[in-house]
Amino acid sequence: MSTANAKKYGKVALLMGGLSAEREISLISGKAVLEALRAAGVDVMPIDAGSDIAEVLARSKCDRVFNILHGGIGENGTVQALLDLIGLPYTGSGVLGCALAMDKLRSKWIWKGVGLAVPEYMELRSATDCSVAVRELGLPLMVKPVFEGSSVGISKVERESDMENAWRLAARYGTVIAEKFISGAEYTAGILAGEALPLIRLETPRAFYDYEAKYKDDKTRYHCPCGLSASKEQEMQRIALHAYAALGASGWGRVDFMTDRDGRPWLIEANTAPGMTDHSLVPMAARAAGIDFQALVLRILDTSLDMKRGGVHGA
Repeated sequence: MSTANAKKYGKVALLMGGLSAEREISLISGKAVLEALRAAGVDVMPIDAGSDIAEVLARSKCDRVFNILHGGIGENGTVQALLDLIGLPYTGSGVLGCALAMDKLRSKWIWKGVGLAVPEYMELRSATDCSVAVRELGLPLMVKPVFEGSSVGISKVERESDMENAWRLAARYGTVIAEKFISGAEYTAGILAGEALPLIRLETPRAFYDYEAKYKDDKTRYHCPCGLSASKEQEMQRIALHAYAALGASGWGRVDFMTDRDGRPWLIEANTAPGMTDHSLVPMAARAAGIDFQALVLRILDTSLDMKRGGVHGA
């Protein structure tokens, strides 16, 4: 990129790290994004976002924000609300889209309301609900925190005797849901500026695509092309775009699916600031579409240009 083109962004604050359970991954993502922005000639200031983020941003005199905080305040609408309030444009979804995508329970309510398929589920308010979930949903079940990403606190439960421990693990992070396990292939659809990227099919020898499989296990396999027919892949891309828009999300992100034995796709969750590490899925899908990492980073940064200073992101 020419220096003149890089100047259109002004000074960019790169928010990374933060205080969530996904801090470690955000720092790795942030390092990769920082290198790409600097290589493109963008004037970028990395900021490890702590509780003093409002004061740090005020002192930074930045023109816009590249948000690569995963989970917590960076992905639940809190940072987005702050940036709206102080009038700083930023990448990705606005307050509503982030808050709803981060909330696995309410995102399911919305998807069901617009006619999209989600696995059967129930909220686990106490250990007593564990046996109720087994009785009503059957086994196996996925037990997960409502407000975390990167598979933090998630367990696959195949025996009723393991339910309470799984609930207690997930409850460390707040509200908990149990979700019927869909036995089939797992796919993910990256979203960039209103378009769905090529689907990726994931394979892991582990019980499910957990934190280790995502970030550390070299035995995890990623298939792109995903192996679906063109018409089936396009159908799932349309579902992903519909699901993302239904939450009020925009800019860039990712939607995850499981398919059952009949090939029917079931929505699992949406991510409004997914990983940008060397194991991450959106960069992988972008490469399959002919978009290298630096170009992807700049196209994500371009989503901040859609928002006028002092404005609010739309869907």
